[in-house]
Amino acid sequence: MDDTHIRLAHGNGGSYMRELIETLFACHLANPLLNVQADAAALPAMEGVVMITTDGFTVQPLEFPGGTIGSLAVHGTVNDLAVSGAVPHYLTLNAFIEEGFEIAKLERIIASLAAAAREAKVVVVAGDTKVVPRGEGGGLYLATTGVGIRPRQLQLGMNHIQPGDAILVSGPVGDHGIAVMLAREQFGLRGELLSDAASVLSLTQVLAALAGLRFMRDPTRGGLATVMHEICRATRLEVRLDQIAIPVREQVAAVCEMLGYDPMFLACEGRVVAVVEATQAAEALTRLQALPQGREAAIIGSVHAGRAHVVLQTELGGERILEELEDDPLPRIC
Repeated sequence: MDDTHIRLAHGNGGSYMRELIETLFACHLANPLLNVQADAAALPAMEGVVMITTDGFTVQPLEFPGGTIGSLAVHGTVNDLAVSGAVPHYLTLNAFIEEGFEIAKLERIIASLAAAAREAKVVVVAGDTKVVPRGEGGGLYLATTGVGIRPRQLQLGMNHIQPGDAILVSGPVGDHGIAVMLAREQFGLRGELLSDAASVLSLTQVLAALAGLRFMRDPTRGGLATVMHEICRATRLEVRLDQIAIPVREQVAAVCEMLGYDPMFLACEGRVVAVVEATQAAEALTRLQALPQGREAAIIGSVHAGRAHVVLQTELGGERILEELEDDPLPRIC
């Protein structure tokens, strides 16, 4: 029998499933809290506000420059906690594997996930695997839940945003979306651009020390522009962005110009958008730029009383309304 690819038997609860879990998943994800024989994990008591988030990942291709669906699952989950002001601690992992999937590839992906978890200082404490029949999946889907702790005194949210506040981004936008698109080679294009996928905890922690921090978000699906529209809807305030100030890598800009994409709508997986009190914007920028991951951070705009629109001040000195995203320009990016 073929021992190099996933069979339906790997999901039936028998010896093949046990072997897959013990020799692949548990081997790479081993930690004192992970007990593959138990139905639930016992977590130690934690001081602070317990924060929980959940996410699913369907990116194609499953391996791309700068990451895999496994490392992306870790980064995407810990980042949702980090921008909420929490320190991530624990993850759960669900893997939906298609019959016929190459076991060696699965092991590479789980090894990538485990490495990202170690780097982010989180542990996988529980999980599940399911095998779906051939043709009923995209090879591999992952679903994760993350648990973290937020200091009780830290209060963040769009409801704290006020007119005059400054908007920052921690680095160039659109890297992840274009890196994944180039990996697909669907337009006959290739490049050396890497996804920006990474934990943003170091970035969020230096910002969280600022009394004037109002809000943070990681601009994933829909990119930077979608976060701006969310701010407008929640606050009924106007967001004004300076196109020249928004960092975009030359390769990203070139591909976008060639194919008609807007980098502000493309997913990032290692960036933070922050809104801070105007008087602390310069200090926030200094703190971000002092970190390797934030060297290219920039102040990109501000919040104003007025119509709830996103206004882009263009490179030519004009202005245009940045409309909300309708169609997904690059599906299955995360």
